[in-house]
Amino acid sequence: MTYLLALQLVPSRIYRIDTSTGQAEVLVEDAGPFPDGIIVVDGMVYWTTMGDPVGDFTLAGEAGLDFSRSNGGLHAIRPDGTGFRDLVPEGSMTTGKQLTGHGHRLYWSDREGCRVTSCRTDGTARADLVSKEPGDPLDECVGVAVDEQHGWIYWTQKGPSKGGLGRILRAPWDRTDSRADLPDVETLWEDLPEPIDLELSDGYIYWTDRGAGPEGNTLNRGAIPEPATKGAGREILAHGFKEAIGLAVDVEREAVFVSDLSGTIRLVPLPGSNEEERTVAAFEGPMTGLAMC
Repeated sequence: MTYLLALQLVPSRIYRIDTSTGQAEVLVEDAGPFPDGIIVVDGMVYWTTMGDPVGDFTLAGEAGLDFSRSNGGLHAIRPDGTGFRDLVPEGSMTTGKQLTGHGHRLYWSDREGCRVTSCRTDGTARADLVSKEPGDPLDECVGVAVDEQHGWIYWTQKGPSKGGLGRILRAPWDRTDSRADLPDVETLWEDLPEPIDLELSDGYIYWTDRGAGPEGNTLNRGAIPEPATKGAGREILAHGFKEAIGLAVDVEREAVFVSDLSGTIRLVPLPGSNEEERTVAAFEGPMTGLAMC
């Protein structure tokens, strides 16, 4: 039986969803202000929060909201809902976005902080892997994925809303090793509508895009390019999302789960899969990060 953990932005919750039946139960009733990224590592659930914004809450989406205050967070809890703890000190993160984990480390994007950061699963040994001076929307980091085998970190910079200036980038996470002949940062795809979350699987990089159609509000994938090589084209696997955000690749099922801000979680079959595209669950509130468990 396959379960999916899903974050609800407002009201702020974590759901555990049976992907076969769509039945959902609340794992965490109050996940903190604007939860966004979630992952399961070594039997523990970790998630980020964007923090409390200031601004005009009457405008649609995030149009009137300012998330530039450093009040985002990184949190952990056991799968049975016990043992909640905060992993980073208050004020150390601006806007927590997608979160991933490998080994005993966590990696997350900090959007308004223009950073990609890592720490151990106990919150120690925190270090910035990507860091730009905050203030330029083109440098705001959103999605993140890690290839530990080859020593790469991948991330998205979505650019302005519906701006068509989004990018997917990667870099070797240890700039001091024998890979000094490689570029510090490679831009794999550029001029994308608005790329959001990433996941690596079976030689492909998958990503959601919440930008304007026809290429935005889509689930996409492209073959992971060789070092110092641009991404060659991309394949749109599904259209018609309403602000696509989270994704989780189900390797056994040969499918991808995608969430959007309408509150819908959709199953998208991969080419050759026996699955059919369908809505797995629908909620009365926008959904963000997804993780298999």
